[in-house]
Amino acid sequence: MYFLKRLLFLIPLLLVITFLAFALVKIAPGNPFDSERAKASPEIERALKARYHLDEPFLKQYLRYLGLCWEKDAAGRWHWAQGGLIKGDLGLSTKYRNHTVNDIVRQGLPVSLTLGLLAFLFAQGVGIPFGFFTALRRGQWSDYAGSFFAVLAVCIPGFVVAPLLIMFFAIKWRIFPAALWETPWHAILPSIALGLYFAGRISRLMREGMSNVLHEGFITTARAKGCSEMGVVFKHALRIAILPVVSYSGPLLADLLTGSFVVESIFNIPGIGVFMVNSSLNKDHLMTMGLVLLYAVLLLVMNLIVDFSYTLLDRRVKYE
Repeated sequence: MYFLKRLLFLIPLLLVITFLAFALVKIAPGNPFDSERAKASPEIERALKARYHLDEPFLKQYLRYLGLCWEKDAAGRWHWAQGGLIKGDLGLSTKYRNHTVNDIVRQGLPVSLTLGLLAFLFAQGVGIPFGFFTALRRGQWSDYAGSFFAVLAVCIPGFVVAPLLIMFFAIKWRIFPAALWETPWHAILPSIALGLYFAGRISRLMREGMSNVLHEGFITTARAKGCSEMGVVFKHALRIAILPVVSYSGPLLADLLTGSFVVESIFNIPGIGVFMVNSSLNKDHLMTMGLVLLYAVLLLVMNLIVDFSYTLLDRRVKYE
C-alpha cells in the first residue's frame, strides 16, 4: 500500500517539477533566437515566436506544454491544441529546428543509457569489493593503501582521467579506440572515465558501513553462537553494511543514465549529456524542459526502487 501511494504521489510531484522548471526557464534572460549569427528583423522574430507560441501568456504556454490548452481553428471551432506532455510530445526544438525533442531524446538516450549503465556497473563492481576488503583489514597497510586510492579516485575529475586514458590506452599502447561509439571496445574507456570517481565514493561508503556494522551487537551475538567469520561477514554484516551504498546508488544511477557532458564531449559520444548543457546555453526551452523532466522521472523511480530494496536487505525496515 505504501508503494502504491508513492506511485500515485509521483503524478502531482511531476506537475510541480514541470511548473517550476517551466517558470525558471521562462524568467531566464534572452530568447532562443538571440544566438543567431545575424539578428533577425522584428517581423521574422515575431513570426518565429508565433510558430513556437512564445508570444502567448505564460499560463497558456504552460497549459499548451502539458497538452491542456484549448484554441480556435480557422472555422472558429474550439478544440484541444495538438501535442502536449500528456500525449508524450515534448515539443519542438528551437535550436535543431528540423527535429523535435522526442527525436533527439530517442536518438541520444539509448547511448547515454548504455554508457551510464556500464559506468554504474564499473563503479559498483570496483567500489563495493574495494571498500569491503579494506574494512576487513582496518588498520593494516592494505587498508591505508585502499583508502588512499579511493580518495585519489574521488579527487581526480573525469576531465582529467579521460585524456590520460586516451593518451596511454588509445594513443601510446593502442589497446582501445580513442573516441566514437561504434563497437563494444569503444565503451570501455568512457565507462572507466565516468565511473572511476563514483567507484571511489562507493568504496568509502562501503568501508565505513562495513566498519560500523562489524561493531554492532548482533554481530557479537552471531560470533558468540559459533557462527564462522565468513558467515558473520557475508550473511549478517554485508546486507546491512551495503545500505548506504544502496541509498547512494539511486540518485547516482539517475545521474549517470542521463549522460555526462564532459565524458561524452571528450570521447565524441552522441549521447544526451551534450544536449542537456547546450540547450541551457542556447536557451532551447523545450529541450531543457524535456531533459529536466527525463532526469526527474529517473530520479523519482530510482529512489522508489531504493526504498523497496531496503525492505529486502534489512528486515527491520517496515513501511506503513
